[in-house]
Amino acid sequence: MLEVRLVRHGKTAGNLVGRYIGTTDEPLCPEGAAALQKDALWQPERVYASPLLRCRQTAAILWPDIPTELVEGFRECDFGEFENKNYRELNGNAAYQAWIDSGGTLPFPGGESPSEFKGRVQTAFSRTIEEASLAGYRRIALCVHGGTIMAIMEKWGTPPGEYYRWQVKNGEGFDLRL
Repeated sequence: MLEVRLVRHGKTAGNLVGRYIGTTDEPLCPEGAAALQKDALWQPERVYASPLLRCRQTAAILWPDIPTELVEGFRECDFGEFENKNYRELNGNAAYQAWIDSGGTLPFPGGESPSEFKGRVQTAFSRTIEEASLAGYRRIALCVHGGTIMAIMEKWGTPPGEYYRWQVKNGEGFDLRL
């Protein structure tokens, strides 16, 4: 059995003001770094992370002595025209209203579609699990983004639930046993 801990990165300045932060490579804010809770009793043998700075910093804070492998497929969704904006700034934007009205199922204008994003993340997760299993690891951690966690949990979480059911706060996540 392989234990997998999914952890969303700590807060960034963009998170503090509700911005869509996908491809923007911003660091943790001081409050975000300070709020990360270390669990000395739970130590992975390997950490896999999104290559974006906020995930690398979170992994380094939580597991400073554990090797971290960067996985390109774990990047957050490309929010396109909505990137680095919040709902107040997008208020009155017809494309944003259409996306909201769709329940988040439309592609982001100039960015990824939900199916492209989920497919990318789920493929990366499957490869990571296969690699970890072949290496003989029994306990791994993934330090990734909220959307990345939702895409993984939508497919592998129990009890089953749709994508948005799996939202997590910064520094929190889920444990899986595969």
